[in-house]
Amino acid sequence: MVERLSIARLGHRGDGVVDAADGPVYVSYTLPGETVEVEPWPGHPDRRQLLRVDAPSPERIAPICPHFGVCGGCAVQHWDLARYRDWKRDLVVTALRQAGLDAPVGDLVDAHGEGRRRAVFHARRGTKDILHVGFAAASSHHIVAIDHCPILAPGLDGALEAAWAIAETLGATAKPLDIQATASDAGLDIDVRGSGPLTTPQSIALARLAESRGLARLTRHGELVARRATPTVRMGRAVVALPPGAFLQATAAGEDVLARLVAAHVGDADAVADLFAGVGPFALRLAERARIVAADSDEPAMAALREAAKTPGLKPITAERRDLFRRPFAAKELARLDAVVFDPPRQGAEAQARALAASAVPRVVAVSCNPATFARDARILVDGGYRLARVTPVDQFLYSAHVELVALLQRTDGRGR
Repeated sequence: MVERLSIARLGHRGDGVVDAADGPVYVSYTLPGETVEVEPWPGHPDRRQLLRVDAPSPERIAPICPHFGVCGGCAVQHWDLARYRDWKRDLVVTALRQAGLDAPVGDLVDAHGEGRRRAVFHARRGTKDILHVGFAAASSHHIVAIDHCPILAPGLDGALEAAWAIAETLGATAKPLDIQATASDAGLDIDVRGSGPLTTPQSIALARLAESRGLARLTRHGELVARRATPTVRMGRAVVALPPGAFLQATAAGEDVLARLVAAHVGDADAVADLFAGVGPFALRLAERARIVAADSDEPAMAALREAAKTPGLKPITAERRDLFRRPFAAKELARLDAVVFDPPRQGAEAQARALAASAVPRVVAVSCNPATFARDARILVDGGYRLARVTPVDQFLYSAHVELVALLQRTDGRGR
């Protein structure tokens, strides 16, 4: 059944929203003010599939990628850039308002830079045993085969071709492959997951493939298959040797922007904790002027940080493997610190926020990729005596519904040192 609907606004995932009698209805790739024809989306009663835009918005523009609308990687390539930026900033403003928080929110900082420096390609054999390598379609396990992605950084040139070659080399597998590619200073670093144990012929074939394509390193579930050079990235003065499949900020420009904001908010603090530190994008830069206690549950990341911390000119960095969800830093452990930085995954850091709220740390710098969980954690801190002094939205996930932020919270109840 075909319906004709009017789009009222854009939702927080980038979908057009129709205010229907039974609740909101979501239509991907539409814009506020548009009239569209849609059909039901099987299995998704609150969603519709777009058939046609009858009355387009004057803010609609041509997308930069021919796969847009089929590939699920981008949500809003079709919207005027100025309106897109307003909407993305408003994602942060709305999350704060819903948590009852009042704070100045800065302009959205464009941190796309040269583009995404890491990507996960999916490989699956479909009907008639045809191989597809690319990204997942929106709200689907279907793989959209692509030959080019315009939002990837030049450092990932050749990554998609390598992913196709890896998938063809492994042939039929028990489950779909995830092929993570990272642009390092030494070249492409690729980790393959989902292959199951490799046979000797497969290992030999993959090693030859890595050599022929000039990959810096090729691993399978973190296990070394071939290495031409150690993949590294520079963070401030330090050079970090990346663990296989390591987490990095999506863009190099994004990491630089976030790190500059963090450093500015930390100020002249002498002793700083960097929680959920990863391989150290903040710790290594802050150690140029402060003593650092870093913690993360990922031991390979902590090992990489410890090694990078040996860089001459840095102040001491203590890197501890620690599950901060189960064992957050308690108020007593935080007593001698001048500032705390925390950058948790999307689920936020509720337990650590509660411990911080009970502490006397003068300033807390929060980095988040999820405005909703940040707002929850910030509410805890504000209720514990902190003031949310400023929030800066950062956009390193261009055309997506994801937005990062950096916030400064300061003690105002006299408990700070």
